[in-house]
Amino acid sequence: MIRQRIKQHAGSIDAALTDMLEKRRAAVPTRLWEAIHYSLTAGGKRIRPALMLECQAACGGTKDIMPAAMSIECMHTYSLIHDDLPSMDNDDMRRGRPTCHRCFGEATAILAADALQAMSFELLAGQTAGARVRIDLVRRLAEAAGAAGMVGGQALDMQATDMRPDASDEAGLGTVETIHRLKTGALLRYSCEAGALLADADKAQVAACSRYGEAIGLLFQITDDILDVTASSQALGKSAGKDAAQGKVTYVSSLGLERARDYAQNTLAVAIEAAGLLREDGKALQDFAGYIMERGQ
Repeated sequence: MIRQRIKQHAGSIDAALTDMLEKRRAAVPTRLWEAIHYSLTAGGKRIRPALMLECQAACGGTKDIMPAAMSIECMHTYSLIHDDLPSMDNDDMRRGRPTCHRCFGEATAILAADALQAMSFELLAGQTAGARVRIDLVRRLAEAAGAAGMVGGQALDMQATDMRPDASDEAGLGTVETIHRLKTGALLRYSCEAGALLADADKAQVAACSRYGEAIGLLFQITDDILDVTASSQALGKSAGKDAAQGKVTYVSSLGLERARDYAQNTLAVAIEAAGLLREDGKALQDFAGYIMERGQ
């Protein structure tokens, strides 16, 4: 059931993104537009916008929030383009095909990512919602994506390469969690909070979605780290084993594979508990958490 819902969300988001890009085509330099289009329409499960849509539904929202859903996918795609650059993770493959800089050159890839970041805020500002809600969402997204969020997490990840924190030491595991809570978790948490806010949820519902999003962010990263050492490049759509090859700090490098899987189970329980605060309305979110967990099985 949840797999089908996620697939339906992805189809709707893909169609909306394609339409949105076509409407902007005439105003954007051709080569830049092609790089943006190549990266944004590369597929993927669209987990972040799907979480936003599911949290909105869980909080009783029914209005169209596709601009906000597209916004988070633009922000995510910008981060992937930058993450793949030679000066960062230096990856050749993303979502089953060559990375943006491999196809369009490094300079154009950087500009495409810059344009997507700006487009993210443009779309969010155009979401039909009260001014106070839109301002709150813009602020939350800027914090989640910026120096105290995703970008900060990326900086810490680069600094920690080859440090291999000792997971037997609470401080060591804390280092791993801090990196990934910012680098991966911040945008996932924002997606859940935004869905609740766009549903005009009460404080308790927003808090439940925030807690759920925080747990989902960690769960997603733990399972991603597990997949990096257990799945093939073909299955992943990106280069497998790169974390270990580059000496990246991951849950698997810090805990070992089996303990990482145990930690994922514990994090899943936290996500399920948080979604349970929404009572019956949170059932789909609990199933969504289970779906994320299955990635690392």
